[in-house]
Amino acid sequence: MTAIEGTFLVTNADDASATLRNVADSQVLTLSDNPGVETGEVVEGTVEPEPPMEVTYTVTDVVERRRIPVETVDLAPTTQTTEIAAEQAPGELTTFERAGEGEVHVLTVPEDETAEAAADVVGDEATLSRAARLGVDRVEVRTADGVVSVRYLPD
Repeated sequence: MTAIEGTFLVTNADDASATLRNVADSQVLTLSDNPGVETGEVVEGTVEPEPPMEVTYTVTDVVERRRIPVETVDLAPTTQTTEIAAEQAPGELTTFERAGEGEVHVLTVPEDETAEAAADVVGDEATLSRAARLGVDRVEVRTADGVVSVRYLPD
């Protein structure tokens, strides 16, 4: 096997080892030791398989380590977002690119489940993985009755 360069989400870490997921293809990689990473961090770098079995990996180069905050903010969804949500049935999702950098996801949910849906988005590892894949610096979740807006934003 050869080295893998990419962006990885640390999905599990303890003193002895760590597990990474490549955000480009979702490949899961187990590290034979922990180079100091923590669960929830995003690591851009290179990993290489360890001989002879090549079932565990070691980090050979770290370009960047960072955290991407995913937070619910006390702001209403934009007019564009609420207009999109008004045209969707509950359970539907629309994704569009932001002007500049990032994406916006508009989820329409039953009104009485808005807070729960927003909490699910904030706590979902897939949200963090998508943010790392998009190369953004933060994720902002905005809500209104029946609408959850997930904004993947640059700094």
